[in-house]
Amino acid sequence: MKKFLAVTLGILTAIGGFVDIGDLVANSQTGARFGMRLAWVVVVGIVGICVYADMAGRIAAVSGRPVFDLVRERLGPRVALVNLAGSYLVTMLTLGAEIGGVALALHLATSVHYLLWVPVVAVVLWVVLWRTKFETLERVFGLLGLALVVFVIALFTLPVPWPELLGQVGSGPPSTENWATYGYFAIALFAAAMTPYEVFFFSSGGVEEKWTRKDLGTERVNVFVGFPLGGLLSLAIMACAAVVFEPAAVKVDAITQTTLPVALALGKLGLAVVILGVFAATFGAALETGLSTGYTVAQYFGWEWGKRVAPRQAARFHTVVLVSVVLGAALLLTTIDPVSLTEYTLLLSAVVLPLTYLPILIVANDREYLGDQVNGRIRNFLGVTYLGVILVAAIAAIPLMIITGAGQ
Repeated sequence: MKKFLAVTLGILTAIGGFVDIGDLVANSQTGARFGMRLAWVVVVGIVGICVYADMAGRIAAVSGRPVFDLVRERLGPRVALVNLAGSYLVTMLTLGAEIGGVALALHLATSVHYLLWVPVVAVVLWVVLWRTKFETLERVFGLLGLALVVFVIALFTLPVPWPELLGQVGSGPPSTENWATYGYFAIALFAAAMTPYEVFFFSSGGVEEKWTRKDLGTERVNVFVGFPLGGLLSLAIMACAAVVFEPAAVKVDAITQTTLPVALALGKLGLAVVILGVFAATFGAALETGLSTGYTVAQYFGWEWGKRVAPRQAARFHTVVLVSVVLGAALLLTTIDPVSLTEYTLLLSAVVLPLTYLPILIVANDREYLGDQVNGRIRNFLGVTYLGVILVAAIAAIPLMIITGAGQ
């Protein structure tokens, strides 16, 4: 029964945790401007994160050590330091965007300006990260994030022209857009699905939960059921935006617009549920990114880390987390728009993706660490193929941002 509960909760938290501020923004913006023409990118991203999350989880379960710890040992401190610098920067910026997402959700619920909520969110976030057990963090906010299933319900409540919507899948840009903006948003969607912190958190979480070889089945169910179901939420968000905003040629540039299709379909009750979902998903992602900043730095320097030990025993880890939360909140208090911050963070994330995923692929093929659980031919084929896609996205991200004026 205990094992069944672990599997069930693992699936649910993966579903609830898949959609963060990046997915909310990227999918709603894309649906409003391109309909379902870029839905294929979400599917590509889901497969990619499954491939590499499985590698990261397997590394943690078999070796008992998180990915970043082995990256430093396997590739050396200099290469790992470059990885650390890029990964930490993106994760810290993502943390700031998630704090902004929580503040925006509270603004929707209270009408109090989101900037007034930022310091409150930062303080509460730090206290929760400092005092709450890992399993509680993972399960409570992951499960509450499932309130975003309301997007699926809204989609089937709205008057959807299904033949037209499904006919858009896989086609080129509409007449109002060009191939450059099509490519820009494709990269943003791909980066949203494969954000670096997800694999750092997943592997470190496996160590926190004391995974062993016996837990490989649990790990695989979490990855190959949880992430795809979470991806369906992303597609539902995109489809809702496509139905409501694309026919009116409305561009989405605020979280309030992201929630509007649900309010139109389901009224005040639906709006309340979707606000809860946005709050839980972004707060949960803020917890994950906050922990991930501490995980990467502490694992690189060989410090004690994580929620598995008392805060006093992992003081440097918690200090890094605190500093990261302060930096993320301070960035928002410059009055930078949280949605704009999210957009730029996604593009920067695309640039540093190779630094995250190449080392994972290397370690996943090292028999010294994984023994008989190293990648087989199919896993390596998928891993190398996706690494090629990641490299193309990384190379194209900045030029497309410049050419399109960040998708304008």
